[in-house]
Amino acid sequence: MKISATRAEVLNPLQSVIGVVERRQTMPILANVLLAARNNRLSITGTDLEVELVASSEANVQQAGDVTVPGRKLLDIFRALPEDAKVTLTTEGDRVVVRAGRSRFTLSSLPAAEYPVVEEIHAQQTLSVPQPEFRRLIEKTHFSMAQQDVRYYLNGLLIEAEGPSLRAVATDGHRLAICECTLEQPAKNPQQVIVPRKGVLELQRLLGTDGAIEVAIGTNHIRAQIGDVRFTSKLIDGRFPEYSRVIPSSPSRLIEGDREALRHALQRTAILSNEKYRGVRLSVKPDLLTVQAHNPEQEEAEDQVEVNYQGDEVEIGFNVTYLLDALAAVDGEKVQIGLGDANSSCLIRADAGARARYVVMPMRL
Repeated sequence: MKISATRAEVLNPLQSVIGVVERRQTMPILANVLLAARNNRLSITGTDLEVELVASSEANVQQAGDVTVPGRKLLDIFRALPEDAKVTLTTEGDRVVVRAGRSRFTLSSLPAAEYPVVEEIHAQQTLSVPQPEFRRLIEKTHFSMAQQDVRYYLNGLLIEAEGPSLRAVATDGHRLAICECTLEQPAKNPQQVIVPRKGVLELQRLLGTDGAIEVAIGTNHIRAQIGDVRFTSKLIDGRFPEYSRVIPSSPSRLIEGDREALRHALQRTAILSNEKYRGVRLSVKPDLLTVQAHNPEQEEAEDQVEVNYQGDEVEIGFNVTYLLDALAAVDGEKVQIGLGDANSSCLIRADAGARARYVVMPMRL
């Protein structure tokens, strides 16, 4: 293989894929990236066996070929080169030589044939979604995914296509986030897949603010084309909980208030909450919400917020972190909190027609 290119033509695709390349791997080849040069295009592939990223750019290919080189070292080299540098990459035996001006770097390589790549994903359907919409689905829900839960199907994000709706749902068993958007062309058949946590975060990093994303959903993989970057992720094989059953349909008590005022009151009260359980007590009576917290050191905090509420008094405990996460994700200046009794979960949303909703389970204090 022999190519010549500008610094940016190699650095940009390399930066797009490097997120999945780890320095220390059980398989040495996974610390490498695969460089494939043909038809005056350079494509760079990175993978951790769960998520695969392929990015390409134009390059002057003098000799076609494939080779793998240490990903992080190659990135460090290209970052350190001058911005206007002209670079050549040449395969010499089992080494790859990078030349730029008076600089020369010789890198070890491993056979390209041993590099694991996902060829075909047997897509059952492909959906076209505006990038800002898909990004919003992830941003409004990803924080509710579980981390290293034994219920492995919770360590990811449910993507559900059903008719004209595309939905993202995340839950860790204590809270749930759901957000949906409308598809321009309805899904051919209803489909539910669970994208693992790492894939979700990598996809969020890649998504921009304009253009469309083509999402192909297969039986074991999901693939998305974002500009010059192709994202492929394995799916979690498991059954996601029936989330619709835990979303309160019509809470008996509805509190409306200023989102920022509520957030600040919760943040102040949280300072003296139990560091381990993070519990706060919400007491609500007509037009007033009181937030209370205490900790094992017998310290206490109390804050009050004026709200729009006309109902009987109720007290209920919640994890303050979950409430704050939900309030941070709600759009708009106002927020609605729907409560049942002291043992019921609460529903947080911007208004009755909001596309993003958040459910937080109560806790005993």
